[in-house]
Amino acid sequence: MDIRSIIAPVIHDREALLEFAEALTERAPEIERDIALLRKNPADRDIIADLFRAVHNVKGDASLCKYELGVAVTHPIETMLARFREGEIQLSELLAEMILLAVDRLELATDALLACRPLDNLQLPILVQGLDALAQESMEQIGIACAKLIEAVTGFPPGMPNISSRAPRYSSTSPSQKNASTDLQFFRSLALQFESRSPLFKGRTMRILRLAQETNKAGKTPVDPVQLEAAIYFHDIGMMLLPESTWLKAGKMTAEDKLTLRNHPGFAAGLLQRIPGWETAALIVAQHHEMPDGGGYPNGLLDVDICAGAKILAIVDAFEAVMLKHIHRGKNRSVLRAIAEINACDNQFSPEWISPFNAVIRKTVEN
Repeated sequence: MDIRSIIAPVIHDREALLEFAEALTERAPEIERDIALLRKNPADRDIIADLFRAVHNVKGDASLCKYELGVAVTHPIETMLARFREGEIQLSELLAEMILLAVDRLELATDALLACRPLDNLQLPILVQGLDALAQESMEQIGIACAKLIEAVTGFPPGMPNISSRAPRYSSTSPSQKNASTDLQFFRSLALQFESRSPLFKGRTMRILRLAQETNKAGKTPVDPVQLEAAIYFHDIGMMLLPESTWLKAGKMTAEDKLTLRNHPGFAAGLLQRIPGWETAALIVAQHHEMPDGGGYPNGLLDVDICAGAKILAIVDAFEAVMLKHIHRGKNRSVLRAIAEINACDNQFSPEWISPFNAVIRKTVEN
C-alpha cells in the first residue's frame, strides 16, 4: 500500500465517507460488545462469527467508498480474527485492547478527515505497519508485540490508571490574599452543586483541579496556583444559569443550544470579577474556551492574547469532557481516547502546554 494514502488520505467521495463514518459509529460499539463477550466466553462460535462479520462489514464499507485507510486498518484485524477463529492464536487482553485501539483510531482519523483536521498526531503509519506485522505474529510473541504497539501508538503502556479525584496536597492559599481560604471553600461548594446536577459529574472538579495544578507545575508554575484553583471551581458555574435542557441533554446539541452555551464563561467570569482579589481567576474563566487560531469563544482571541491559566484549563477541561463522552467504553479506553483527542487537536489548544500535560499523564501512569 502507498504510505501516502495513510499519511495524507484523499477523500474521493465526501458523501460516501460521511456515510462510512456514520456506519462506523454504529458498528464500533458492536465490536466492543462482542469483544467484551468473548473475554468471558472465548469459545462461543456465534460471538466469534458476529465479531468477524462486524469487522468485515467495516472493511467492506471502506472499500466501497475507496477509503484506503479504512481497509488498511481493518484488513489485518480481520486476519487476526480469522486466526483466532481457527484456534491459531488466543484473544488475550492485550490483543483485544489493540483491536479496540485500532478501531478507535480509525474513528478519530475519519472524523478528522471530514473536519479537515491534520492526522499527524494519530500515529497512523506506525499503527498500520504494526497491525500488518501483528497479523503474522506467532502465538508466543503476539502479546509482547501488542504491548509494544499500544505504547508506540499512544505513548503510554497498556493499562491506564484512574485519574485521581482527590484534591492535590500542595494546593494552598496566599497569605497576602485576605479571605482567600474562605472564598475558596465557598467556590468549592458551588462547584460541588454543579456536580450534583448529574451522577456522571461526580469527582470531576477535583480531577480537573489535580490535572491543572500538576500541568501548571510541570510548566514551571507561571500561573498563581490559588487563582487557578478558584478558576477551576468557578469555570462551569455559568452553566447553572442556563436551562438544564441545554447542557444536560443526551442527544446532539442544536445550533441554538450551542449558541446559548457560549454564554456560560461570561456569566461565571462576570460573577467572579466582582469579588475583590479574584481578577486573574476571572480572566482564566472568561478565556477558557478561546482557541489559539481565533476559532474559540466568546471573543475569538488569538494565542498571544489568551492567558496561560486559560490555556491549561482548556486542555484539562476538554480531557475530562472526552473522558465523560466515552466512559461507556470503559475507563481505560476513555483515558486513551481523551489523550488521543487532546494531542490530535493541535489548533484547539496551545502547543506549549500539550507537552507538560502529557508529562503529567505519563507520570500518573508510571506511578
